[in-house]
Amino acid sequence: MSDTAEITGPLTRRRRTTVAGNGKQANGGGRWHEAGDKPPQRAAKGGKKMEQMSKQTGYNGKPDRDADTKGMHQHHQQKQQQQQQLSDGTKHEKRAVEDINEKLSCHTLQESLLSSASGYNNYRGILNWCVVMLVLSNARLFLENIIKYGILVDPIQVVSLFLKDPYSWPAACLIIASNVFILLALYIERRLAVGTFSETAGRVLHIFNLTAILVFPSTTILTVTSITPVGGVLSLGIYTVLFLKLFSYQDTNRWNREVRLAKAKRLTRSHSCPSVAQSNGSAVHSIVSYPGNLTHRDMYYFAFAPTLCYQLNFPRSPRIRKRFLIRRLFEMLFLMQLLVGLIQQWMVPTVQNSMKPFKEMDFSRMVERLLKLAVPNHLIWLVFFYWFFHSTLNFVAELLQFGDREFYRDWWNSETVTYFWANWNIPVHKWCLRHFYKPMLKRGVNKFWAQAAVFLVSAFFHEYLVSVPLKMFRLWAFMGMMAQVPLAWFVGRYLNGSTETLLSGSHSSLVSQSRC
Repeated sequence: MSDTAEITGPLTRRRRTTVAGNGKQANGGGRWHEAGDKPPQRAAKGGKKMEQMSKQTGYNGKPDRDADTKGMHQHHQQKQQQQQQLSDGTKHEKRAVEDINEKLSCHTLQESLLSSASGYNNYRGILNWCVVMLVLSNARLFLENIIKYGILVDPIQVVSLFLKDPYSWPAACLIIASNVFILLALYIERRLAVGTFSETAGRVLHIFNLTAILVFPSTTILTVTSITPVGGVLSLGIYTVLFLKLFSYQDTNRWNREVRLAKAKRLTRSHSCPSVAQSNGSAVHSIVSYPGNLTHRDMYYFAFAPTLCYQLNFPRSPRIRKRFLIRRLFEMLFLMQLLVGLIQQWMVPTVQNSMKPFKEMDFSRMVERLLKLAVPNHLIWLVFFYWFFHSTLNFVAELLQFGDREFYRDWWNSETVTYFWANWNIPVHKWCLRHFYKPMLKRGVNKFWAQAAVFLVSAFFHEYLVSVPLKMFRLWAFMGMMAQVPLAWFVGRYLNGSTETLLSGSHSSLVSQSRC
């Protein structure tokens, strides 16, 4: 190493010393080496010390990197420990300050949980409590009914009602007579397909056929006194479904003729519902094109299919699941008996006891009777919904291998009246949207009037199915259905926080998903 310069100052003076390599001093080491004599013992001791220092510093006086790294690591650990101690002390001080602040103030700016501004929405406990209260109250009513009236459920009574004098079933004969209108619609469409009838003549014939479907059964029920209200409701329900189906049938075939004329396609003959060919357990169905769909097989498949909207090629399931079919059949039989039992045990006695207040126009007793009827009415409605829309329609769809099983949506999550009416009965909803609401909009009708027209048609059929079988024309069902229009507006405007249209807003999701 080079000699260091002597540094002098006003207070201190550092002497110049030099440490040579291999533990030798620079100034005196040369003389002992040249004379061959041994250096003094002190120099030897100093040499050993210097050797030890050289081992620590490294070869040729360079610092030992491992030693420096260890030292730096130890220094870093010490620094971290000091910082940890400082942070622990700071945390302890903060905790002490927070404890003092909590003791001094315990209030913050916040909303109550039941307030809408709080943003809280977990009411599962309250919902469970409501369910418990509902079960307890209904159990009390049911027990009270049994104590008061005894056991009134009699399944044999319902069976005997149908088996009594089976050769004079006017309602059954009325249902069988509906085949005339089905075959007439098929015959008209065949004539229109080959050009025998003009479009105007075919439309007039279809209007006559559809009108007869509504007039013929209602006239028969009002004329024939032996038809019971239950038989009248069943027959009118079947004729109403047939009316909607045949309306969709003639509309869809007319659209296919328009497409055929526009594209000038060659007529092809095929079958809409061919004999099912099996391939590894899955059904293979052929594709049909107009007018190959105008067959008896296709017509009756549509008549029994769980849908109101006709199309040439329905989505088909690959096979019939026997276990699924048996489960649905068991549900149908069990729930049907449950419905009959609830009506016999709960509804009939309450209705009989309600006659006197209604005749005397005792309004307080009338309200009390209606509220008492509300509980079994809701329960029967829920059981009927599951029985018809889930068990029955799924059973028929599985039997016919009908693929579209969307018969309902989550109407139980309805926040508006329109959402409920658009999601609890999907077959009717699709029919109204496809064959009534959208065609009116295309003709330039205002949305509000188109919506009101849809509710008007629905109100007409509700009154038709209630008044004719009971032979009572009070317009209660009609007015109740039309009252949904202002109710839907009020709920959407003031209770939901936003104005929603009666049909278009709730139907937009369906239109975006698929085009019927």
